[in-house]
Amino acid sequence: MRRPVVLIAEELSPAGLALLEPDFELRRVDGADRAALVAAVADADALIVRSATTVDAAVLAAAPRLRVVARAGVGLDNVDVEAATRAGVMVVNAPTSNIVTAAEHAIALLLGTARNVPQAHAALQRGEWRRAAYTGVELQDKTMGILGLGRIGVLVAQRLAAFGMQVIAFDPYVQAARAAQLGARLVPLDELLRASDFISVHLPKTPETIGLIGDRELRLVKPSVRIVNAARGGIVNALDLALKERRVAGAALDVFGTEPCTDSPLFQHDNVVVTPHLGASTHEAQEKAGTQVARSVRLALAGEFVPDAVNVRGGVVAEDVKPALPLAEKLGRIFTALAGGLPVRLEVEARGEITRHDVKVLELAALKGAFTDVVEEAVTYVNAPLLSRARGVEVTLTTSEESPDWRNLLTLRGTMADGATVSVSGTLSGPRHVERIVEVNGYVMEIAPAAHMGFFTYTDRPGMVGVVGRLLGDAGVNIAGMQVGRHEKGGRALIALTVDSALTPDLVDAITEEIGADQGRRVDLDHEARPA
Repeated sequence: MRRPVVLIAEELSPAGLALLEPDFELRRVDGADRAALVAAVADADALIVRSATTVDAAVLAAAPRLRVVARAGVGLDNVDVEAATRAGVMVVNAPTSNIVTAAEHAIALLLGTARNVPQAHAALQRGEWRRAAYTGVELQDKTMGILGLGRIGVLVAQRLAAFGMQVIAFDPYVQAARAAQLGARLVPLDELLRASDFISVHLPKTPETIGLIGDRELRLVKPSVRIVNAARGGIVNALDLALKERRVAGAALDVFGTEPCTDSPLFQHDNVVVTPHLGASTHEAQEKAGTQVARSVRLALAGEFVPDAVNVRGGVVAEDVKPALPLAEKLGRIFTALAGGLPVRLEVEARGEITRHDVKVLELAALKGAFTDVVEEAVTYVNAPLLSRARGVEVTLTTSEESPDWRNLLTLRGTMADGATVSVSGTLSGPRHVERIVEVNGYVMEIAPAAHMGFFTYTDRPGMVGVVGRLLGDAGVNIAGMQVGRHEKGGRALIALTVDSALTPDLVDAITEEIGADQGRRVDLDHEARPA
């Protein structure tokens, strides 16, 4: 059986490789060699890159088998996420792999520029003993302005508090109460520029942040300010002029607008400290990045939800929600089999304690299951919402903490084009999260989902269970479980079967005719679902 191919376009840590080698065929290519990359990606199931490999629409078009692109690092500037989403390809990164490393490097740059460490070091190597020339400034009792209270900005703020600094911050997406919990006071950007003795940039590079600190802003700062940027190049502009005019006392930069950068006017200033994008360059960060993306690739190729996927709605999945993902996907596949097609409207309903968490991902899992057996392309957490929109399926998610009969209950309820309603509900039972189907089209039952199932709706009368058993026995199909649900004696009833081998269409038709069922459906969950 073919092993999935993982194409590694740049260096990956040994620990990351060790997580992949047992189950996947690992191939290597120089990601910077465009022609080689396009040729090599043709039969790849996963592509792992760092910052030197560009993954654009052309690369994605050359990779029909590709399910996941993994960036072993934090940024995604070199991956066309929109094109990947259209292609149904999951994009993941390692968002927490280098946050400690990046925060520590920002502080190293801060201390370096405050105490002129690199300049003094270089002078001493030249044989110059110039103590007075490199007099610095203390951090204690100074005001630190942090642009961006994301994960790295928070770590920097926490560490600088230990230096006795007053921390203020600008971040329009953080609440003042949250900032206060982190020991920072939120202020408008102009106020931060005017008040800060040091400024450290920790913003992502977006259309809103490019050029955020330009000439106007650098005319608001104290002439004694020192600016640190270990985030992204292009956020701070006009710095060369501000340094020449002595409106800024110093700067420490790890990032540049275009990289690699070996020649810049900024390099000519004695009060500028520069490093070649070393924010993530520690052994620990590289190992974390490698292992994080390797785990994400394993999850993606197994068809499971990947918490670090950047183009999948749902965000971080709570531990209490994760066990419900396989159930939601099975319910989606069962729903489509029962309905015989796709609905025009589909409601995904979650009830019970699980709704105390964000359960948006359950909608994705249900959609993935609903489309798996009815479309030719691979269905993923990424393209399932696109498939539903393209086919005119209106999808809603409803939640309620009230669940009278079950601790948690997940229901898929759809309206077909002819107005008919189809529903299926499931729950997880006990500490081992045993899956149970507890309702089908309004009939109550309790049966474990199985690889092969059958559902028959008929008029309740004696002998029908025996007839079904005889027909299955004649066909050599062994019954694993059977339940009958009904609303009233002699009324409509539903037989739910789990069997050891697949029901053929002819056998389903025979049972339907023999018991006078108005509907007979088979469900097969054992054939390989197209992976996420």
